[in-house]
Amino acid sequence: MIVYLASPNTQQQAEHVSGMPVLLSFAIYSDWLSNGYQQSFSRILIDSGAYSEFSSGKKIDIGEYSEWATQWVDHADAIAGLDDISGDWRRSMANYEKFPIGFPTFHESDPPELLDDLIDMAKSRGSWLGIGMLPPRDGKDKWVRRTLDMIPEGIHVHGWAMRRYTKYRRLDSVDSTNWWRDAMKLRTMSDLQHLTYGECLEIVIKRYVRWQRKIVSRQSESSLFGDDDS
Repeated sequence: MIVYLASPNTQQQAEHVSGMPVLLSFAIYSDWLSNGYQQSFSRILIDSGAYSEFSSGKKIDIGEYSEWATQWVDHADAIAGLDDISGDWRRSMANYEKFPIGFPTFHESDPPELLDDLIDMAKSRGSWLGIGMLPPRDGKDKWVRRTLDMIPEGIHVHGWAMRRYTKYRRLDSVDSTNWWRDAMKLRTMSDLQHLTYGECLEIVIKRYVRWQRKIVSRQSESSLFGDDDS
């Protein structure tokens, strides 16, 4: 299980995720990340920023995303296509056609029969397939299990902000949207207020590093961190 930490917003955050898997989002990418920071990450997953589009209402231009994302070919583990998570699956499909190297995502709001088409598409695009849900994401185990059972072996399944579902072994990777917020929450604890934000970031990153090395039942894995809320 690979956990990609969502795009750092500051140089301090970027320093602390050196050597960690990181998700880089087109919607919030800053040029300063190219000055040595992204080169220090152990792995990179490229994301269109579909959730940022959904939450802000600001549309992402597929042409601009395509041009930016293409530079990461041979550098990133995978590159996501530009999906529409609001429920407009036809727009998602149109975007996938315009950017034929980006892997597709199957959403909870998509027609169930669309999954077979997306599986075929995934096989021709690096054998990666995303699955995703709109928040609140808790309590949707039935949909997650049913979807995972329909995806054949050999396809890498990435769960967007689905760290709470890492108990399901068919998920190959997820991303964390809360890691830098968790550090802020630590500073509000009365017995940790003497720590700096940077020291709290260090604690959070150590939790992720050691979680990946811990032998633990899948049923209890998701309790090791707070759930993603975005």
